[in-house]
Amino acid sequence: MKDRFKAVVIRKQDNAQSTEDVEIGLADLMNGDVVVAVSHSTVNYKDGLALTGRAPVVRKFPMIPGIDLAGVVETSAHPKFKPGNKVLLNGFGLSENHYGGYAEYARVKGDWLVPLPRAFTPAQAMAIGTAGYTAMLCVLALEDAGVTPDKGSVVVTGAGGGVGSVAIAVLAKLGYRVTASTGRPEEEAYLRELGASEIIARSELGGEPRALAKERWAGAVDSVGSKTLANVIASLSYGGAVAACGLAGGLDLPASVAPFILRGVSLLGNDSVYMPMPRRLQAWERLARDLDIAKLTAMTRTIPLSGVREAAADILAGKVRGRLVVEIGS
Repeated sequence: MKDRFKAVVIRKQDNAQSTEDVEIGLADLMNGDVVVAVSHSTVNYKDGLALTGRAPVVRKFPMIPGIDLAGVVETSAHPKFKPGNKVLLNGFGLSENHYGGYAEYARVKGDWLVPLPRAFTPAQAMAIGTAGYTAMLCVLALEDAGVTPDKGSVVVTGAGGGVGSVAIAVLAKLGYRVTASTGRPEEEAYLRELGASEIIARSELGGEPRALAKERWAGAVDSVGSKTLANVIASLSYGGAVAACGLAGGLDLPASVAPFILRGVSLLGNDSVYMPMPRRLQAWERLARDLDIAKLTAMTRTIPLSGVREAAADILAGKVRGRLVVEIGS
């Protein structure tokens, strides 16, 4: 174990946020019963918000950002984990009120840790990350709501992003016909490679929502919110459902109650941060079974820890396709 190690730290003074690369020691970390030697993290949309200060993700300063991490247990006082165990962690307040994954070591609560599925390396687990794990939670929610492949197609909004890319790949493997909604028409070949059968322009769902629209989809995975989500709800077929998990387009929802009371549709909220462990484990087990590793590789790019600030700006600007893995030790 190193005496001093690399970390990215966000500070705030006089309402001005700054981010810097520093060296810290284990004594500088927050409380927890497990120390993890972090090998990989990732950059999600939420990480972009935290690093840029565009939204109040960070609730305590100074803060080591990074809402995900994967690595090997270094020391443990937790009964379920011992040194050498490979683990991953998503959410549970990392980067909000507890130091996150953008450091070579993390001290966390063992109750937050998920054993790394044998199907994945730490790098692959972070290629999935919170975005992919959230996508799987959305698929599980649609299944629970009775949205099966024979009911009709499923639309995925924000299709070129992390949630969208994994959702398309998983849904296609499960036999769903997938419609991908994107603002980047140049990504059509990429989205079809992941398994999308149809590509529609983001603008089709970005206009002023109607109370009811033509029934188009049996289900949806939405990471955009606002008018896009409202238009998706209005276009669901009878008994359909949308799994909502994001706010890239805004926090508002200018929708009508008409689809709910006339078509019996469902709006399914999905929180990835504090999801109970049984459902969390189920999601990772299903990812190991239902996500094509080759497609995961095709949607993934790797960057060093020093590149997370540039990546944060890019992901908020919609310039990132798929997933970004951060090699912590590089």
